[in-house]
Amino acid sequence: MKFIVGNWKMNGTLSDKEALFKSLKNLHTDNKVVVCLPFILLGGNDYGITLGAQDVSEHDNGAFTGDISGQMLKDADVKYVVVGHSERRANHNETNAIVKAKATAAIKNGIIPIICIGETTEEKNSGRTMTVIKKMLLESVPAKGEYIVAYEPRWAIGSGKIPTSDEIAMAFETISKALHSIKRSDIALLYGGSVNAKNAAQIASIKNVDGLLVGGASLKSDTFLPIIKSVE
Repeated sequence: MKFIVGNWKMNGTLSDKEALFKSLKNLHTDNKVVVCLPFILLGGNDYGITLGAQDVSEHDNGAFTGDISGQMLKDADVKYVVVGHSERRANHNETNAIVKAKATAAIKNGIIPIICIGETTEEKNSGRTMTVIKKMLLESVPAKGEYIVAYEPRWAIGSGKIPTSDEIAMAFETISKALHSIKRSDIALLYGGSVNAKNAAQIASIKNVDGLLVGGASLKSDTFLPIIKSVE
């Protein structure tokens, strides 16, 4: 069993959701499939699909216009939430400390955070990938509770480029050892960044890779379902 997590980002409509969920309902798979939707699309889940959100506030409630709390997500039957995605880190200046606080808030409300880490092009080219992702990991994960870690090289997201199998294996070994050092060898690890039906099975077969975080290819059934089926 692998985790296959779709991240719609700021895309999709109610009709898009309806179409994908109908297809997923009729899909027989041993994989754990999660669809992370924009906040406004989270309600009205009549198909039993596991819901994920794309962000959560570190605050329980209060004067935080536009933010969504863990309690609100829980009320919407959300089971997972992406935190620390590279787009949030880059566009909203989210630090490791903020990501950790958000992950902790999710856990407090019974939601499993998917904590994203990954290096930039400059960090990769300067040979600092392993140092960067280890630091991001250890400073972003909560002290306790259930969570998932997603490795997404920032330069691979939406670019069509992915690391080599050896590079992915090395990154996941680094992450696995770092988690072992804090006695969290039970954490599932996902790979994300330009995942598609052609490369999904190969990536998912790499040691320590427990699943995939899929971006644009998760929006439509004709691109998402082949990914799910390819890693059965």
